[in-house]
Amino acid sequence: MEFIHSTRTPDGYLIRVVDRRPINRTPRLSAREIEVLLAWLRSDSKGEVAVLLGLGVGTINTHIARIRAKYIGVGRPAPTKAALFARAVQDGHTTLEEW
Repeated sequence: MEFIHSTRTPDGYLIRVVDRRPINRTPRLSAREIEVLLAWLRSDSKGEVAVLLGLGVGTINTHIARIRAKYIGVGRPAPTKAALFARAVQDGHTTLEEW
């Protein structure tokens, strides 16, 4: 992906600059978000995760929503549990061998 923007040279000319540096497409998930995500992927329900981690179901929902928002923010939406599993594997939070 590239970004095009305009800037002025020291002598006042307007030029276009194409920035082709790679964009980090891996969201920064907190340790707690990763913990919640992996627990949810291993469980049958968010209620089960809440009991396991000593949190409320609303808190689990908030963590999952924030994780999804972070993936949307880097252009890699994960609207389903299966998609979040794929992202967790792709980003090194887990491996297929662990499942």
